[in-house]
Amino acid sequence: MKNRKVIFVSPQQVETVEEDFSPAALADHEVLVKLIYSLISPGTELAMLSGKEWWAKLPVCPGYASVSQVVEVGRGVADFKPGDTVFHYGNHSEYQVVSASHMFIKPPADLDLRWVPFTRMATVAFTAVRVSNIEVGDYVSVTGLGLVGNLAAQLARLQGAFVIGVDLSSKRIETANLCGIDYALNGGNGGVKEQILALTGGQGVSTQIEATGVPKVGVESLGWIGSLGEIVFLGSPRGEFNTDVTDVLNYCHLYNRGCITFKGGHEWRYPTEPNAFVKHSLVRNSKIVFELMKQNRLQIEPLLSHVIKPEQAQEAYDGLRNNKDDYNGVLFDWS
Repeated sequence: MKNRKVIFVSPQQVETVEEDFSPAALADHEVLVKLIYSLISPGTELAMLSGKEWWAKLPVCPGYASVSQVVEVGRGVADFKPGDTVFHYGNHSEYQVVSASHMFIKPPADLDLRWVPFTRMATVAFTAVRVSNIEVGDYVSVTGLGLVGNLAAQLARLQGAFVIGVDLSSKRIETANLCGIDYALNGGNGGVKEQILALTGGQGVSTQIEATGVPKVGVESLGWIGSLGEIVFLGSPRGEFNTDVTDVLNYCHLYNRGCITFKGGHEWRYPTEPNAFVKHSLVRNSKIVFELMKQNRLQIEPLLSHVIKPEQAQEAYDGLRNNKDDYNGVLFDWS
């Protein structure tokens, strides 16, 4: 059969190739699937496309989250059959062999298939809420209102918090308002700290979720975190930033508000599959996200900016890198 794939050929260069594909005999736990939609993860995939990530040597076929149709199953696969629709972690390859025992879930039959790949972005965001101390009535700030930051803000609001989102993009602020975020501030206009302190009666937020991955933003946000508060690093920090770390540590430990806790919120903090000794897992979180989507308690449609063909891959990645106002949630349609 012919198989289309999106390939990162070299830094900032993307091609969609077609090649012959003859999968080997499936192992007992394996499944052959055909993509319906796959979602670009802007942060991770643009980092890969830069050619600077040691774990993603170019050329490489990227990918993050998919909804597919089962074509064939291995002999040991009992819960899935050809024709089933499944959510899984997959790359941008029209046909691929994946494990049915690793993040391979049937979404609800009445869920919009375009929304299904966003489940992974929501479970990435979920970690920030899971590790936090957010309680009903708390004020929470989120810096960076891209896919993950927006979803983290929505989830914090579902946790009972009053949420303040911060971004440089007026379009992302508009999207945050459409998604029900309580307050959305434009960080490019300055005075963010003052606005947040005003909104919180001078107390500052109890939880700050840093979703930009820009180290400077994380350090600057310490100034509006209240006493005994916390900062959760959701976006993977990238890029160089020079500062006096002693000043940062002393501020968190001693000065002014003090006693600020640093937390990591990476998605792999929790096991993939349900575990009798751990409450949360990626599978459990994914099923919760499905239900929140079904009930329209988690807004996905405002995040979906483009549904395009794989042959437009270069255009998609250029847009995500250079035109963040218009490009946000970009799906490849493999039909």
